[in-house]
Order: sequence, then C-alpha cells, then structure tokens
Amino acid sequence: MLTYLLRRLLLMIPTLLGITIVVFTVMALAPGGLTAQSLVGGANMKPAEKQALTAYYNKRYGLDQPAPLQYLRWLNNVSPVGLTQDKAGKYTGFSFTKGMDLGDSLMYGRPVSEILAERIPITLLLNLVTLPLIYVIAIVVGVKAATDRGGRFDTISSVSMLALWSIPTMLAGVLLLGFFANTQYWQWFPTAGISSREAQDMPFLPHMLAGAWVPGYLLDRVWHLVLPVICLSYAGFAGLAKLTRTSVLENLQADYARTARAKGLAEEDVLWKHVFRNSLLPLITVSAGLLPSLLAGSLIVENIFSINGMGQLAVEAVKGRDRELVLSITWISGFLTLIGYLIADFCYTLVDPRVTYD
Repeated sequence: MLTYLLRRLLLMIPTLLGITIVVFTVMALAPGGLTAQSLVGGANMKPAEKQALTAYYNKRYGLDQPAPLQYLRWLNNVSPVGLTQDKAGKYTGFSFTKGMDLGDSLMYGRPVSEILAERIPITLLLNLVTLPLIYVIAIVVGVKAATDRGGRFDTISSVSMLALWSIPTMLAGVLLLGFFANTQYWQWFPTAGISSREAQDMPFLPHMLAGAWVPGYLLDRVWHLVLPVICLSYAGFAGLAKLTRTSVLENLQADYARTARAKGLAEEDVLWKHVFRNSLLPLITVSAGLLPSLLAGSLIVENIFSINGMGQLAVEAVKGRDRELVLSITWISGFLTLIGYLIADFCYTLVDPRVTYD
C-alpha cells in the first residue's frame, strides 16, 4: 500500500504539469495573448507613463519573451527546487531549498499567496458544510427508497430527486434569491456575503443582552450560508440518492444477502451489516469527482451570492488575464482533484478488504 501511495504521489507531478501547460497555452493563444500591452489600460494614460508601465511588466514577468520561456520562468518560481534569482532578476545558481513563489497578482498588485490565503478558507467552508449534507441526505433517502421499493416513498423520492437533479445551478440560485431574499416575497435570508458587518463585533454564540436577542457570530454565519449551501448541495444529493437506491437494491438481491436471511439474520442486520457496506463502493467512486464538481459549482454560486471565495476569484482572474492567479488557481484545483481520487482509492481498501494495491 505504501509503495502504491508513493507511486501515485509521484505521478501527480507530471499530471499537474500537463494541466498547467494546457491552461497556459489557452491563455497564450487567446486574442491578445499574454503581453504587457494587453494589461496596460491606455485610455487615461500619457504615452510615457504607458511605456514605463509596459517596460515594468515585461521586466517583472518576462512578458516580452516567447510563451515557452514565460511558462518555464513561472514553473521555476513555483517549484521549491530550481534556479535562484537576484534583485535584478538574473539567475545566480541552483538551489534545493529556494522555496515556492506564486508571484504577484497583476490585478491586485499583491502576492498571490496572500490572496489565496484569504479566499481558500471561504470556499473550503462552503464545501465542508456541503459534503456531509450531500452524503447524509443521499444515504438516508436512497436506503429508505430501496427498502420501500415500489411504495409511496420510493415513488415520491424518485420523482423529486430526478426533478432536483434536472434544475441548473444558476437557475436555482436566481430563484432562491428571488423568493427567499427578496423584499417582495419572503425576505428570510440575506442576499450576499457569508456574514454581516455587525457580526464582526458580536460574541461567537447567541445570547440575550439587555433584554434584546443578539444572534452572535455563529448564528449570523449559518444564516448567510443557508441559501448558498442549498444551491451547492441539491444536485449532489439528488444524484447520489438515486445511485444509493440502485446499489442497495442490487445488493439486497445478491446471493450473500439471501444466504444471510436463510441463516436467520433479521432484515435490519442484513441491510446494515452486509448490504450497506458493499453498497458504498459506487458512492466512493463518485466521491472522487464530487470535490472537483463542488469547486466548479462554487464558481457559479459564489458569483450569484457575491461570496468572495475561490470561484469568484477565478472569474475575476480570467476576465483580468491575471496569469499568476489563473495558473495558481488551476494548480490548486488540479491538486485537490488528484487528492480526491487518491482518497477514494484508499477508501476502497477500508470498505472492501479484498481490494489491495500491493
């Protein structure tokens, strides 16, 4: 198992390189390319100022060099092992401990690492709340529907899950805002952000203060997350619930389940001690791609609900042709995707002892 994990970790390196090469190539071949002229807005600038800013971009990011050299320069900066540079930008030698440098954002004028450190926790919070919710609802609904095959709950849940899965995320977000955050209908939830300004000065837990109810920072954050989490999770648990139902039904009719019943085991024991564990294998397979899909879905949700997370940052970076931000976001998303598949492979061995990678 250890050998397999090491081999998979080593294979991540060329895979991530391939992902960044494709993204860099698309940006370089886009109209205008990756040049200083495409970054300098000349509408309200004097010719001398524009020329000076263009020269700075060319020197700082090597934008006047061929695209392959620009990519190799970026790759050397983000790699913990590579060539070192002095203050003038000249290469002085090779080092195994030079550290990683994601560069500075062209739009924000700040280090990319600082921007990512602010945005990543927000997106992770959305996904850490969404993932357990997806699996809890999917397993409960799927197992109940399988044990009530052909019954009322099975029919209603099947139609409901299919309908939810068919609704586009963008349409669902607009409808949730239009009805549940609109003053003309039910203004139950806020329209934007993940917390209010007043919550920054509140205690963490809700309490009574001078006879008045104070929601506290925690309740305010939960209140803001309700609509975005619903928008992120409904399609996930709808699809997984149908998959859970199919997997449980298939295993309920398997030979080992009939043998367990013939030995006198109760139906609940057959379901939860034998059938359910084997039914988890398809769910683990889907879970490997669920994290990347949630990250992609957060791109839409964060823009609809004006949440300053990685999704909104990715849209801004692409619109602004911010090469450093786009490549860093791509690198992180690709890394998380590969980690998701690695965790799924490891979970196979926990659920099914017959699976081995030795």
